[in-house]
Amino acid sequence: MVEPQFYFIVGATFFLAGLTKGVIGLGLPTVSLAVLTAFFGLKDAIPLILIPSLVTNLLQAFSGPHLKNLIKRFWSLLLAGVTGIFAVSEVFANSSSEQLSLILGISIIIYSGFGLSSINSLNLTKREKWYSPIVGIVTGAFTGLTGSFVVPAVPYLQSLGLTRDQFIQAMGIWFSVATGALAVMLGIRGLLPMDQNIISTAALLPAVIGMSIGQVIRRRLSEIRFRRMFFFSLLFMGIYIIVGPTQ
Repeated sequence: MVEPQFYFIVGATFFLAGLTKGVIGLGLPTVSLAVLTAFFGLKDAIPLILIPSLVTNLLQAFSGPHLKNLIKRFWSLLLAGVTGIFAVSEVFANSSSEQLSLILGISIIIYSGFGLSSINSLNLTKREKWYSPIVGIVTGAFTGLTGSFVVPAVPYLQSLGLTRDQFIQAMGIWFSVATGALAVMLGIRGLLPMDQNIISTAALLPAVIGMSIGQVIRRRLSEIRFRRMFFFSLLFMGIYIIVGPTQ
């Protein structure tokens, strides 16, 4: 994992992931994790996404006026999510990359299905008090096993009638908390090699460049069309992770 093509793949992946996040406001961890898992396997991919994911999502979390209210509203989801991450740490440490990649592929396919179905009629606001900790613990378990933060938290947040700005900021808050908890869990388990930490930090540069370009593209490109391309690409990537070889 020190050959020149490795650095090219990592840089190109985070540029593409940042570009996606710049256009539609999400996708950096999911895109980078899916692509890097397809090339290198899940256990090598997860440490690489931590720094770009944490920094970009912290920026997203603090980019609006709703931070305090959203934390107050979703504290049970956040707490349960962190609990779920640590609850599966033993399983993660003792599972093969191939087994965990299968779970990741399935979760990406589920996420893509939600994105492509454009389900907007479901509203769970009335039972939010009960659903939030359940969604948190399940999403935390998926995060602890796969490094992916989206299922079922993102579809759940979409069902709560949030404004676009609230939704994007809520995702930034959850993704930041999840990334931090995942990093702590991996560190405790001794699964954060220093060389991967350095590469992850360096990957922040192409991610930020991609985000900046994506924000420019967003003004000129149909967001609906790009979102469909994004979810179709994720769908095929999820299938490839399941059926294709990983190194």
